[in-house]
Amino acid sequence: MEFVYATGGREKYFKADEVDDCVCRAIANATGMDYKEVYDLINSYAKREHLSKRKKHKSYARNGVYKDTIYRVITDLGWKWIPTMSIGSGCQVHLNENELPNGTLIVSVSKHLTCVKDKKLYDTYDCTRAGTRCVYGYYVKEVEG
Repeated sequence: MEFVYATGGREKYFKADEVDDCVCRAIANATGMDYKEVYDLINSYAKREHLSKRKKHKSYARNGVYKDTIYRVITDLGWKWIPTMSIGSGCQVHLNENELPNGTLIVSVSKHLTCVKDKKLYDTYDCTRAGTRCVYGYYVKEVEG
């Protein structure tokens, strides 16, 4: 899979390179939204999270977002979740150009979210593990009709 270095526009607002903002970058790269707009949107959703024994702190766009918050943000933007794996099924789809559909996808892999556009990976590093990284599912833009 061809790799395209893409920060989603982070450098316009922040200087640090080593941050865990993959959710923000993936959404910005896939939607074309401004990085800061996505950053603020994620943080506004995070304010509504409830803390529990498992959630000791709230999500933050700069250093990690819980899966349920990711789902709410992206689906509210008009994207649909397509699971590629279920409990006990094993890995069925890999982060590989031959196993993903054409178009723009926001892809969920282990502890990471990334963007694939027309079978090209848009991220700050090549997270494909040479095409062997398992895809848990991906979001696609819902077509209005």
